Amino acid sequence: MVWFGAVMAVVVLVGSMASYAFHARAHYEAIDRALLNAAAATAADPAASAHLGHLTARQGVAMTLRVYDAGGQLVQRLPDDAAPAVDPRVVLARPAGPAYGFFPGLAPSIVDVPQGITGAFATLHDGHQRWRVFVHPVERGGDATGAGPGYVVALAPLGGLDASMADFRVLLTGLGALGLVVAVAGSWAVAGSALRPVARLTEAARAIAASRDLSRRVQAAGRDELAMLAATFNEMLESIETAYRLQQRFVSDASHELRAPLTAILGNLDLLRRRPDLPPEEQAQALEEARREAERLSRLVADLLALARADAGVPLVRKAVDVDAVVLDAFQEARRLAKGQQLVLDPLEPVRIQGDADRIKQLLLILLDNAIKYTPAGGRIVLGLQDAGGDAVLTVADTGVGIPAADLPHVFERFYRADPARSRDPGGTGLGLPIARWIVEQHGGSIAIDSAPGQGTTVTVRLPGTGAGAVQGAGAATAAAS
Repeated sequence: MVWFGAVMAVVVLVGSMASYAFHARAHYEAIDRALLNAAAATAADPAASAHLGHLTARQGVAMTLRVYDAGGQLVQRLPDDAAPAVDPRVVLARPAGPAYGFFPGLAPSIVDVPQGITGAFATLHDGHQRWRVFVHPVERGGDATGAGPGYVVALAPLGGLDASMADFRVLLTGLGALGLVVAVAGSWAVAGSALRPVARLTEAARAIAASRDLSRRVQAAGRDELAMLAATFNEMLESIETAYRLQQRFVSDASHELRAPLTAILGNLDLLRRRPDLPPEEQAQALEEARREAERLSRLVADLLALARADAGVPLVRKAVDVDAVVLDAFQEARRLAKGQQLVLDPLEPVRIQGDADRIKQLLLILLDNAIKYTPAGGRIVLGLQDAGGDAVLTVADTGVGIPAADLPHVFERFYRADPARSRDPGGTGLGLPIARWIVEQHGGSIAIDSAPGQGTTVTVRLPGTGAGAVQGAGAATAAAS
């Protein structure tokens, strides 16, 4: 509003000055033209001095004409001449500038001085008003009366025009000031109305920061840019609230998961401390249980560290990877973990992509470990790798217990386990699938799960490749797998 008011003030000032300059110069130069024409007409005709009144009437401007001889003595004047005394020789010796002030001088002139006319202008003051004077010397065999050289003097009163210009200045000043006040008041009202949503945003942000209540929202009305800003601010609040609640849930779940193995370890160690006379079998059982819980705790900490790296945006070190070799390595390791399940590798096609071999192996072990845990003995688990136009398509299909449809949208949430079977898993951490999704996203790929209770689960992972096609050594890997 302040800047707008300053700009408007400059515009009004410049506009008022320009209007006054053009208006004033036009009127004052019109009088100068009339004086010049009347004096030139009188000097051109020696007999014109007898018709001075007629000459002044023809100019359309109130004026009077005088004729002086070469010595500066008044020879002829009109009967109603009330102009002040003039010495034409002094005027010619010291000519004056225009009758208007400085600002009108900035406007272009509109007076065309005829060729061959000489003379000088002056501005006099008789105590009541100003007079504009033009002295035209007569350079011929006789003066204006035909007797000899002399001067023709034309005079016009400026009192009426000066008063009119004064009123015009007051009018321009008043209108400019009024326009400026209206413009500033209008800009104040418009700015206040336009910035009111910003004030609400500020108050809401301050209140949310003070109360830490992320459920509050800003009222967004209209369809202008500020309404869009308010809507975006609400979306940001919703995103922050969701992230905050997920963080709270994650901390709570992590604390619970860490507390369970620590409690078991401390319980077994306390039992051994208080009962040194326990039979060797019971001591070995307590130590084995403590060891299992310590291993679970180690896996949980490793998974939490991986997720922390994911949340911190730590990128993977990507290089050319023979995915078929990684799949074969993970298959051999998973086969040692099987507990009566049948593991099959089919198909195994050579594929090379840009990625992190260790993370791809971790991804496969997570999926295979889940399949082994939830597939009963005698079940079948199939691991496959296909080349889909240069992309690596990994599949892990099992004939296990499956996942209910209501739980499928949540399987990638941290510490989430689908009921009922998965909630009874004592060795899992609930972080495997979230880590698997992070690995896939870091490779720019996609992961999908298709499952139904009692019908098994199929996980499909697609990793974008380099389009290099088959790689050397893939045939040997295939032969070893078969």
